[in-house]
Amino acid sequence: MSTTLFKEVSYSLNKLIEDIEIGEIGLPELQRPFVWTNAKVRDLFDSMYKGFPVGYLLLWANGIEGDHRQIGSNKKQKVARLLIVDGQQRLTSLFAVLKGIEIVRENYKKERIYIAFRPRDQKFEVADASIRRDPEWIPDISELWVGKITRRRYVKSFFAKLKEKQEISESEEDRLDEIIDNVYDLQSYPFTALELSRTVNEQDVADVFVRINSQGTTLNQSDFILTLMSVFWDEGRIDLEDFARQSRIPSEVGPTAYNNFHQPDPDHLLRVAIGLGFRRARLHYVYNILRGKDLETGKFSDERRNSQFAILKEAQASVLDVQNWQDFFKSLLASGYRRSDMISSKTGLVYAYGFYLIGKRDYGIKEFELRNVIARWFFMTALTARYSSSPESVMEQDLNDLRDVKNGQEFIELLDRTVRDTLTEDYWKITIPNNLATTAARGPSLFAYYAALNLLGASGLFSNIKVSDLIDIGLRAKKSPLERHHLFPKAYLIREGITEQRDTNQIANYALIEWQDNIAISDKAPTEYLGEYLKRFTKDQVEQMYYWHALPAGWQNMKYADFLEERRKLMAQVIRDGFEALLNENTSSKKWWSFGKK
Repeated sequence: MSTTLFKEVSYSLNKLIEDIEIGEIGLPELQRPFVWTNAKVRDLFDSMYKGFPVGYLLLWANGIEGDHRQIGSNKKQKVARLLIVDGQQRLTSLFAVLKGIEIVRENYKKERIYIAFRPRDQKFEVADASIRRDPEWIPDISELWVGKITRRRYVKSFFAKLKEKQEISESEEDRLDEIIDNVYDLQSYPFTALELSRTVNEQDVADVFVRINSQGTTLNQSDFILTLMSVFWDEGRIDLEDFARQSRIPSEVGPTAYNNFHQPDPDHLLRVAIGLGFRRARLHYVYNILRGKDLETGKFSDERRNSQFAILKEAQASVLDVQNWQDFFKSLLASGYRRSDMISSKTGLVYAYGFYLIGKRDYGIKEFELRNVIARWFFMTALTARYSSSPESVMEQDLNDLRDVKNGQEFIELLDRTVRDTLTEDYWKITIPNNLATTAARGPSLFAYYAALNLLGASGLFSNIKVSDLIDIGLRAKKSPLERHHLFPKAYLIREGITEQRDTNQIANYALIEWQDNIAISDKAPTEYLGEYLKRFTKDQVEQMYYWHALPAGWQNMKYADFLEERRKLMAQVIRDGFEALLNENTSSKKWWSFGKK
């Protein structure tokens, strides 16, 4: 048998709570904010009260020896010796209830957990309004440990209120008093912890976690770095969580992180900071660097750790700068992507923000020029789904390509060269039409087509209102301003013997149309409805509309399969023209692009 990687340690609940309070045991957000329901917390206390086992805790010695201090001015200055790998939700529940403190929910809102107890039948329940009015219940068991008055006085007050409702004999009062004491004594409940050795690396810790965790949750490298921040720079982790919370809450006063594109999680923001500060996308080495570990000797150094955290701190300040954040989204607007539901890859968005900050902070590129190059870059990465497979590896290579870049002009040329080398002639003429041969409602090529319509100033089909205005996120009604219309209506195709959804719902059969027209067309054949709608427009307007909406001449009379094939080619051309419109935003960029074309 190999050497055992852990030792078994016994704790009382009270000792665990004490060690968390003084910082001996870190209670990091290893598995994101608190996700247990209050009912699950109730069941935990019920199991403990009945003497049932409630599972092992898994702790990890972090490899830091001696008296180390945190970065910043956080109250908990002592660096935790042990980190909680498994059992974080249980200990958060217990700590919150025994200390009567708030927890942070998944939406980053704070709330208290109120667990009630009825001594008569020894029942735990989540407190509600009716329980709070019923004198038979202790509505908040936290009062037994951290109430404003002593436990004895609190219990006397409970009996006084109970006696106002019913008579209680001395023997019954003694019985109930003893039961309440049993609840109070839950602080002595025994826990067994498996303490992993400090020599165990984070990959092995993650593997152990998965093997013993019944929920099958996996830990990733960002979890470990957020944990490390909890230990050495808790303020930084809290700042990430605060920014993530603010991005979800509209604010009418002052600068805000809120926007209609993306509400990031802390690990999204962390990845941007790491890319900006360390030019890394793979987080494994960054984790070890932040620990202050010498990768050759394996030794830890306070000086090395502090210097690396200083880099992260500076980078994170740029990432969480609200002005930077909001200015970046102007690049997305410039790329034609005007709504969050047009963005199929949030990873691509996060990485684009990283490049935006590198260009702004490290190369001093002026906002107008930077916005244009990031718009082109994002359009390419979104269209090609650049970061959909092995995103860390692809981004790592993209960041490595910056090693020899010396100035802003070289930065712009590098990004544009990558875009040009990716969007080859074959990509425009072969790959995109092939990608459009699908029924997928959220395909990158389809969203790029919509973005191109925005860039080209296109109006909706049979409409004189621009697509960009009709899809604006601010327009909300019972019906969406624009709907996806079957050019060859589904019911019509079924009458023609084309019944499979993989055929009727091809995205080349869809066009963006105002909802009133969509309803009016219903299941009419194209030859039946088209003439009526073309009467709205002049010949030149019809020609323009046919171009925008990739409609082949005489399409209404074409065989359906031929129509789909021809329309895909035309949609690909519209996407290309939309991208070319981005080049027109900057004459020098267009000249450079054309010069470099093969």
